[in-house]
Amino acid sequence: QVQLVESGGGLVQPGGSLRLSCAASGSTVNSITMAWFRQAPGKEREFVGAISRGGGITRYADSVKGRFTISRDGAKNTAYLQMNSLKPEDTAVYSCAARSRLDPSRSPTDYDYWGQGTQVTVSS
Repeated sequence: QVQLVESGGGLVQPGGSLRLSCAASGSTVNSITMAWFRQAPGKEREFVGAISRGGGITRYADSVKGRFTISRDGAKNTAYLQMNSLKPEDTAVYSCAARSRLDPSRSPTDYDYWGQGTQVTVSS
């Protein structure tokens, strides 16, 4: 059983940066495919990005490509979402997810394990 705990959310001004963390237990981050999703009030859950187990494949939503970066630290067993040039439309609850299969799928239904989420608010 994989457990995921996110942290690092908060309030940031437009154009600012935040780094979200997703600490894993029950498995090593390098042996699972990990993804970030977000959900704004009144909207469906949206794919943000994912990295395959082993790190060979990364995938991002067009809306964040070039601004967000997924990485992971095996020594800390933690995955990260570095968010730069934040916009008000990035405001949402961000959740990390994991699956054992290789493909960094964009579909939330393909992920077996989820964290509780962390709020990101981009506002002046």
